[in-house]
Amino acid sequence: MVQYQRLIIHHGRKEETCGGGGCYSKRAKQNFRCLLFLSFLSCCFVMSPYYLFGFSTLSLLDSFSTESESLSSDEPFVAPLCSEISNGTICCDRTGLRSDVCVMKGDVRTNSASSSIFLFTSSTKNNTKSEKIKPYTRKWETSVMDTVQELNLITKDSNNSSDSVCDVYHDVPAVFFSTGGYTGNVYHEFNDGIIPLFITSQHFNKKVVFVIVEYHDWWEMKYGNIVSQLSDYPLVDFNGDARTHCFKEATVGLRIHDELTVNSSLMVGNQTINDFRNVLDRGYSHRIQSLIQEETETNVTRLDFKKKPKLVILSRNGSSRAILNEKLLMELAEETGFIVEVLRPEKTTEMAKIYRSMNTSDVMIGVHGAAMTHFLFLKPKTVFIQIIPLGTDWAAETYYGEPAKKLGLKYIGYKIAPKESSLYDEYGKDDPIIRDPDSLNDKGWEYTKKIYLQGQNVKLDLRRFRETLTRSYDFSIRKRFREEVPRLLVI
Repeated sequence: MVQYQRLIIHHGRKEETCGGGGCYSKRAKQNFRCLLFLSFLSCCFVMSPYYLFGFSTLSLLDSFSTESESLSSDEPFVAPLCSEISNGTICCDRTGLRSDVCVMKGDVRTNSASSSIFLFTSSTKNNTKSEKIKPYTRKWETSVMDTVQELNLITKDSNNSSDSVCDVYHDVPAVFFSTGGYTGNVYHEFNDGIIPLFITSQHFNKKVVFVIVEYHDWWEMKYGNIVSQLSDYPLVDFNGDARTHCFKEATVGLRIHDELTVNSSLMVGNQTINDFRNVLDRGYSHRIQSLIQEETETNVTRLDFKKKPKLVILSRNGSSRAILNEKLLMELAEETGFIVEVLRPEKTTEMAKIYRSMNTSDVMIGVHGAAMTHFLFLKPKTVFIQIIPLGTDWAAETYYGEPAKKLGLKYIGYKIAPKESSLYDEYGKDDPIIRDPDSLNDKGWEYTKKIYLQGQNVKLDLRRFRETLTRSYDFSIRKRFREEVPRLLVI
């Protein structure tokens, strides 16, 4: 479950020729007929929503197509603190609201027994003080940070110390981070870990070693495909590997920009969240090819999604925020024109399989919750419909809605009506839980969690939801047409 903490931060084709003009005349007529046909076809697609569904749907489509795209990558780069330091120095940037980051440069050595990283220096004038840091990106949230292992960053005189002799020497920098905290929840794994790891390490161009504090085998198995795109080297288990690892430079802690996104102005090459998504593409491509090959060898039949748009329903497992009439929703989506796939991810579901389903979809539907993090697996301009239960408006938009727009998705936040919530029958229309959810949320996280997250299911008003499906279908068809026309003209 996502932990709701309202942290507000401001921040060349060969041409043919013929004599006498005969060939030119014949070809010109063919080209004219082809263009005339394509123009007519284009008009049919553009105007069909008007004739079939009326003006209101066409207006919705027009507004839908102008929703914001991903963040611009033309902003000037702003170098973070401690990005340039001299040898024999420890520099800590504690100005961030979300995380602390320390950089050590020189003779850096690990000592896991004392939860320490030593910086050996021969300078007798070195007045660098020792530092302490918890390398996790929820600095403001005391309750979880209390569970994260703290590291000691200590300067030692190399002339007077004979301890911590190097067992393993690395000729590339290190990045230290924790996979403790809320790790185990897919939202936090990406928001607090994987994306910050990309932000912090991308400029090393894979020439970096990741040293993990509170290492878990399952984490490496789950995210190894992504990590391999960020580093060319094996992971180091800080606590499990008692050897002394030596580096010329170390970054302790991860930089984080915002919820599930990348701020291009804070990236060395102005990378955006789309560049992170490219990392996912590269990371999962080989495994997806293997999955396709396995299906071919075992004669597994896959649905052909070329003729109809594909809609994925991300179904929740468990007893809360489920779509009670999910089967009827499937039937309505199929009636609208979609091929429907229902995906129910388990903790053990291979990420590459989820990625493949999402990456080949035209529309994704899901109820607000951590699983919505999988919108990162959608291609830009894919439709993402987030069903927003009562009392979850702020969290739904902050954690998933706004980040989805930055990725370039066509985002629709479907806020359910009171009667679409299971709470309506339980409490009645006049209860503050129904009438004024903000008043309950103002009482604190425990109220939000118990009532709106753990105690609520959704029964969609399908007559109301039909318009959203129609809008999404029309957009998907129009998008496909726009993508196909240039290819047909070239052919």
